[in-house]
Amino acid sequence: MPSLRSRALSVALIAAGRRRRFGSAEAVRARVAESARRPASHLPPRSLGRIAEVSRTFVGAWPVYDVSPLGAEPTAKVLYVHGGGYIHELVRPHWSLIRKLVTQARARVVVPAYILAPRGTADRTVPVAADLLSGLIASGGAGGTVLIGDSAGAGLALAAAQRLRDRDRTGAQPSRIVLISPWLDVSMSHPDQAAIEAGDPMLARTGLREAGRLYAGNLAADDPRVSPLHGSFAGLAPLTVFTGTRDVLTTDSRELLRRARAAGVEVEFHEEPGLPHAYPLLPVPEGRAARDLIVALVRRAATED
Repeated sequence: MPSLRSRALSVALIAAGRRRRFGSAEAVRARVAESARRPASHLPPRSLGRIAEVSRTFVGAWPVYDVSPLGAEPTAKVLYVHGGGYIHELVRPHWSLIRKLVTQARARVVVPAYILAPRGTADRTVPVAADLLSGLIASGGAGGTVLIGDSAGAGLALAAAQRLRDRDRTGAQPSRIVLISPWLDVSMSHPDQAAIEAGDPMLARTGLREAGRLYAGNLAADDPRVSPLHGSFAGLAPLTVFTGTRDVLTTDSRELLRRARAAGVEVEFHEEPGLPHAYPLLPVPEGRAARDLIVALVRRAATED
C-alpha cells in the first residue's frame, strides 16, 4: 500500500492535468515548438553553488555540468542523465537528487544537458553519452563510476552503456547502472500498457510515442540506440532498477529484468505498488527511501576502482 502522501500526490497530479503534456501527439509537437521559440533553462539552482563546486564545459554543443563536494575530494564518480521524454530540460527534482549525491555520497556528478529532440536524435546523442561515460571511467581518482538515469535519461544511459561495451575491446563498464523508471522501448507497444495507462497520473502512450518518434529521427523505433530494450544485455554492469505499478513504463522495467537476468546480468529490482512514474524523484516517503538507497549504492562504489 502506498503512503498517504504518495496517494495524495497522485491525486494532485491528476487534478493538475499533468498527463496532458503527453496526452496527444499534438501536445508534444506544441511543446517542442514552444521550446524552440523559448528554450527552457537547464541551469542548476543558485543554492547548489553554496554547497558544491559547480563548473560547466562543453562537449561539442552539449553543456556539461561538473558538480563536486565543496572543499573535499570526491570518493566516487557519477554520470547522471536526466529524463523528460527527450523533449524537456533538467528540472529541480533532478538537481535535488544531484545535490544529495554530492553532499551525502561525496560524489563527483557529471551532468550533460544533452540536445533535445528533434535536434538531438539517438544516432547523434548515444555516441556522445558513451564518450562521456568512457571519459569518466578513465578519469582516475578514487572510487568507481556509477551511471544513473531517469525515464528517457535511463534509456539513453543504458544505450550508452551498451555502445561502450560493444566498441571497447576491454568491455569497459561502470561499477553499477541505476535506472529510475526507465523508458526503454519508444514504440509503446507492450500489450499490458493500455491497462496500466488508465491509472497513470503522469504519462500517456500517444504523446510518448510521438516524443519517441522525434528522438528516433531516421532510425527505426526498435533500433537499440533508440530503444535499448532491444539491445544485448550480455556483459553489462550490475543493474539497479526502480519502478512503480502506476507507471505505464513499468512494462519496460519488467522486460529488462527478464532479459537481463537471462543474459546473466545481476539485477536489483524495486517495484513499488501504487507508485507513479519516477517516484524516487518525488517528495514522498518511498521516494526518500529510494534516494537513500541510491546514495548507499554510490557510497559502495567508493570502495571500487
